[in-house]
Amino acid sequence: MSTTVLPDRVAATPAVSATPALRGLFWLAIRQNRLLLWVLGALLALVVADLAWIHLSMRHIVDNLQQAGCESSSSWSDKNCWNLVSPLHYPTFWYTDILQPAVTAVPLLIGVFIGAPLLAQEHERGTIRLIRAQSVSPIRWLAVRLAVPGLAVLAVSGVLATLMTWVWWTDIVHGSGAFDPPFQFFTYPVLGLAPIAWSLFALALGVLVGQLIRRTLPAMVLTGALVAAIHGLVLWARPSLYPAVDRVAALRTTEPTNSWLLDRGIVLADGSRVSTSACGFSFSTDCDDATASWLRYHPADHLVPVQLVETGLLLTLTLLLLLAAFRRIRA
Repeated sequence: MSTTVLPDRVAATPAVSATPALRGLFWLAIRQNRLLLWVLGALLALVVADLAWIHLSMRHIVDNLQQAGCESSSSWSDKNCWNLVSPLHYPTFWYTDILQPAVTAVPLLIGVFIGAPLLAQEHERGTIRLIRAQSVSPIRWLAVRLAVPGLAVLAVSGVLATLMTWVWWTDIVHGSGAFDPPFQFFTYPVLGLAPIAWSLFALALGVLVGQLIRRTLPAMVLTGALVAAIHGLVLWARPSLYPAVDRVAALRTTEPTNSWLLDRGIVLADGSRVSTSACGFSFSTDCDDATASWLRYHPADHLVPVQLVETGLLLTLTLLLLLAAFRRIRA
């Protein structure tokens, strides 16, 4: 009598890997932001290519000037030297008149087209209600939902700020034939930490506005208006963010190169100060008794401390805006 021995049954159900819910949410957030990531990547590549062209063109022109002995501006009256230096106009114009205004507008565009629709669309479509039915907490969902665009904005603004500052410092400040003081309207917002701080602030502001308005188009319009208004307010307050230099000098003394002149005037014989504009519109001869000039200005080396104070304020506001958004999603 033969007996058949049945083999032990092996469990057919494969072991389920313990995949964290955060990983699944992060994958979903990346898929939801695929178009955004592609657009930001394409725009960044375009700007990087432009900056590379500007740098290489200006380096080539400066090398030609040095070889011809025309690096000094006093020699540019010579026709041959002028023919060599005149091509500097094209890369300089592209940097100061095209790229600088475009990069200055980046934070506003981020707030309007990335921050404002982020939660406003979820409310408008009604998909925000599904969050309560999921096993993932609303706070974790919002953290992951903000992580992908936030990291993308941080990376793009960081690369833009680094390259714009590098080209400005290398080819404009220490270049030939270009003049671009750091505190100008379109120059300051593209240098140092300013693009990063303003981009993150505009993103957080747009997110909270979209969460409050719950309509995409109105949220976009309001975000753009608020970013522009706050930018104007900071521009007005910027001279007071760091102590300016107050200096008395000889008559007709001018401010240092690349500095930001806030006010100037003359010192009378009795020690009182009169603004130059007041003297220009006065019919009296009081200003003829001037003994010295006085100037109040921010020199070029104040750029870093002014930006550090401004960045600290913007990042503080960014954290407060995000905190408000997280408190509302939890409520």
